Formats: sequence, C-alpha cells, structure tokens
Amino acid sequence: MREQHTGVAKSPLGQLLMTLKESKMIEAAALHIITPLAIVICAISVILFRDLLYATIALGVLSLLLALEFYLLLAPDVAIAEAAIGAGVTAAIFIIAIRGTKRRE
Repeated sequence: MREQHTGVAKSPLGQLLMTLKESKMIEAAALHIITPLAIVICAISVILFRDLLYATIALGVLSLLLALEFYLLLAPDVAIAEAAIGAGVTAAIFIIAIRGTKRRE
C-alpha cells in the first residue's frame, strides 16, 4: 500500500526528518554489531590475562557491555540487574577474594 502523507517527505523539513530517522537506525544497527564483538573481545581477554585483577576488571567491563546489549534489546530491567550484580557485586567479591590471596608470578 502507498503511504498517504507523501507531501511531508517532499518538503525539506520532511526530508531532513527522514534522514535523521534513517541515521538513528544505522547507529542502532552499528551498536548491535559492535557491542557483541566487544563482548567477545572482553571474554577472550578474561581468559588470556595472567593477572587476576586485570581479568576481574575485564569481566566487569564484559558485564557492563552485556548490560548495554540488554538495554539495546529493550530490556532495561535486565540491563539494570546485570550492571548492578554482574559488574558491581561480582567484581567486588572477586577483588576482595584476590586481596586475600598471595601474588604468585
């Protein structure tokens, strides 16, 4: 079916609005591609880091990226829980546990 409001898109303001809408869609699509790639890179970094503190920080960043992806997928409640528990509480518990161990190189 044909859209009835074709006159809006023909005006300069209508064309500008359509361009802005399309650019926002492109930005959202780019975020949906970049965020999972960054999550995979952080996961690989967690595995490869020899220092436990660096691995814990990378795990916290991974959790924040995962929270961002949940937010982009329109699940803000899950995103808040992931950011609070995954990045905050889990990282804090790991850092406290690492402080209780002796460094071995």
